[in-house]
Amino acid sequence: MQLARRSLLTTGAAAFVAPLFELARASGRGASSPDSRPWFPLGIQSYSLRHFDAQGALERAQALGLNYIEFYPGPQLPPDSDTAALAEFKKSARRHDLALSAFGVVPFSGDRAANRRFFELANVLNIRNLTADPAPDSFESLDELVAEFGIRVAIHNHGPGHRYDKIADVAKAVADHHPWIGACVDTGHFIRSGEDPVQAVRDLGPRVFGVHLKDFAEEQARTKGVLLGAGHLDVKGLLRGLDAIDFPTDGALSIEYEEQPEDPMADLERCVAIATEAARAVVADGG
Repeated sequence: MQLARRSLLTTGAAAFVAPLFELARASGRGASSPDSRPWFPLGIQSYSLRHFDAQGALERAQALGLNYIEFYPGPQLPPDSDTAALAEFKKSARRHDLALSAFGVVPFSGDRAANRRFFELANVLNIRNLTADPAPDSFESLDELVAEFGIRVAIHNHGPGHRYDKIADVAKAVADHHPWIGACVDTGHFIRSGEDPVQAVRDLGPRVFGVHLKDFAEEQARTKGVLLGAGHLDVKGLLRGLDAIDFPTDGALSIEYEEQPEDPMADLERCVAIATEAARAVVADGG
């Protein structure tokens, strides 16, 4: 199941991302064939659609031509949802041709039982990645849980002043832990921290399981979100970096646009188009 370069270069955004739904289910890693790389399982973080309920978020993600969505812990998908509610949510996602790429940001702690419940939720919903803000005393249980469930933990950098502010902070946190404890590179927050998101991808390498794809106008703590590439994000460079580290096809590459929550669709459509065009250029350039 391989996506030919010539097909990618001649299709629109919706056709570009749709075939990756089945591809991601079939393989945990990318492939090295020159006719199939790079693959980018483009999706959306539901925080971009936080003004809407779960059904509204799913409808809009589908309307954007996407097949992946990462939900955040909140009203759209409460972490304490019971089994029946999760089963109905799963059916609704399928009706919209959407795979749940990740869930987070999850606040892991030293409470093993609480940590386990997040993994159980992910297991029910066939989610492979938990985007996370793990406390230092959570890692012992996380090492055990990722191995037990086969679900990855991706540490999310939260920007200036946070414990996972810099690239080095994330690298230090994952060192000497299970290989499935890695990173969700939030490109916007790294920009706010004065860090290069492309360098973050390259430095963290095979530990990168997720990306929050967003851009900011300035490299400072307080700034405004902008369309992809309109600020400090090198979109093509970021995608080249993901290709170079063999980003997993069942990883979470989630557009996250935080502006205009009541009516974000026009800007989100532009973000999808920008990311798609950048992917086409990367493919045309040979990666």
